[in-house]
Amino acid sequence: MQATPLAAPAGPHSRKKGLESSDDLDTDCPIVKRARSRPQPGLPTCPLSLSPPPGPDGAPAIAPASQLGPYILLEPEEGGRAHRALHSPTGLEYTCKVYPVCEARSVLEPYAQLPPSQLVARPVEVLRGPQLYVFFSRTCGDMHSLVRRRRRIPEPEAAALFRQMATAVAHCHQHGLVLRDLKLRRFVFTNWERTKLVLENLEDACVLTGPDDSLRDKHACPAYVGPEILSSRTSYSGKAADIWSLGVALFTMLAGHYPFQDSEPILLFGKIRRGAFALPEDLSAPARCLVRCLLRREPAERLTALGILLHPWLRDDPIRLVPSRSGHCEADQVVPDGPRLEEAEEEVGEGELSLYG
Repeated sequence: MQATPLAAPAGPHSRKKGLESSDDLDTDCPIVKRARSRPQPGLPTCPLSLSPPPGPDGAPAIAPASQLGPYILLEPEEGGRAHRALHSPTGLEYTCKVYPVCEARSVLEPYAQLPPSQLVARPVEVLRGPQLYVFFSRTCGDMHSLVRRRRRIPEPEAAALFRQMATAVAHCHQHGLVLRDLKLRRFVFTNWERTKLVLENLEDACVLTGPDDSLRDKHACPAYVGPEILSSRTSYSGKAADIWSLGVALFTMLAGHYPFQDSEPILLFGKIRRGAFALPEDLSAPARCLVRCLLRREPAERLTALGILLHPWLRDDPIRLVPSRSGHCEADQVVPDGPRLEEAEEEVGEGELSLYG
């Protein structure tokens, strides 16, 4: 079995994508988005079949401990699309993402578009069998799990981690990719000290063909969706929507809960449209400023990804930005895990939305 080269497929690019629903979903993202199909990049045929072979129609294509070339595919992870994989010759563990072969173009095209970066994970091998098997290096947990466990991340640590997140997004935006579906789960650690982050994959990325980043896709993760996506606008800026999602991620890292929360989607979306949120009182002024510059209701007023990296909170020594008084760590300030979102704190008036100069 041969590895698939990540070469750009032939054919014109398109920035508008069709949608399809998926049943194996993250709890905070009920819609998985796919690009409109085009001619598939050439992939080598797989001379080997899985052992044991796939079951009848309707059965999973992969059974636990199945053999695929030099890899042994183990039990599926959360959502069913990712599997632990053991590389037999070396004994190293990998994560294998499994896709229908018809999705090969939408899966591989973003990697062909994006120059390599230490902050964006890339496949180590791509194999074609009954389905498309994309292998990634194993990671050491994700930001969502870290925030759930720690509740709030101290400002110096949050600044160091968020700087890596913003740099990864800036690299993608600079080279014509809108990431969409950005959330804390998408950023994973590459070391057990949990100091080095990478963007897990480019699974839902949209490849742009020019400076216009307008999208018509109206689906996104509820906790991270921007107000413009919930509006009646026919299109919206994909890059600005990514920035809003980054703002939600930063708020959650600093506060320990989402800025907009409700157990009912309609009420949640209403809070997002109003854009009212309450920042913890013990945050430094630069940290509060950056959050407000990302969570602006008007997309054109938000910072760009490159602009985030120039903000004083990320440029200055973050240790000097932390107030001397101890921070609060309320018991209810936990990132929700599961279909239920924690009840939001009391909404504040328009005065809380004022921005620092």
